[in-house]
Amino acid sequence: ELWEAIEWDAFQKDADDKVIQWHWSPTKGFELNLPVRGFNECMIVYLLAIASPSHPVPASLYYDGWANNYWYENGNTYYGHKVWVGPEYGGPLFFMHYSFLGFDPRNKRDRFCNYFENGRSVALVKQAYCAENPKGFKGYSSEVWGMTASRNPFGYAAHAPGEADNGTITPTAALSSMPYAPEAAMAALRRFYEEYGSRIWGPFGFTDAFNPSEDWYSDGYLAIDQGTIAPMIENHRTGLCWDKFMANPEIQPMLDAIGWEAE
Repeated sequence: ELWEAIEWDAFQKDADDKVIQWHWSPTKGFELNLPVRGFNECMIVYLLAIASPSHPVPASLYYDGWANNYWYENGNTYYGHKVWVGPEYGGPLFFMHYSFLGFDPRNKRDRFCNYFENGRSVALVKQAYCAENPKGFKGYSSEVWGMTASRNPFGYAAHAPGEADNGTITPTAALSSMPYAPEAAMAALRRFYEEYGSRIWGPFGFTDAFNPSEDWYSDGYLAIDQGTIAPMIENHRTGLCWDKFMANPEIQPMLDAIGWEAE
């Protein structure tokens, strides 16, 4: 009901505009001018908008709006793993989680890549980066890895290799990558629990983040961060969320209209 009630087509400035806008105000209109473009966590916006049975946008917006910018395609290899789309090193791992809680990226591709394979590469790049630990942060290893948006000792940030690395490990990054890289994710889960225990584990599972170099351990949870863990573990276990989402009759026609291909 929520999906069908959303007037997705109202978030185009006009019929000639090729992108979905984040924001419209009854007093300011589209003055904020925040277009939704990728690659990032927002692919699901375009998939749902194009598939909408009540207020759809043209399928052409996928390539003309969402994927039409100079930073979408990557194509570089890091630590032996090719990253087809996204920023350097694939960016923070939440890029590969939110759009794929329900949308199954397996066995299909758009013009750029198979997003399941891209997700696996991005996860393994993060693991390899933490194993190499070029900045020498305490605790990093092939079993203590995971870089994505979370709290940290200094505030909140989207953590990623390079400049965005401040020594903070975010458990949801590794755990929500379970479908993509189950061996690496399970190794991290065991090490988080066995080595750090009660410092990062509580009544709702692993807390938001920790930074051993700063001797800092978050004592709280953020639903927007930890919320991806259970669905992605279930997708690894049974494919339940993927199966339920993909069973909707509007999804395959949407993919066909965009031009996705089966593999």
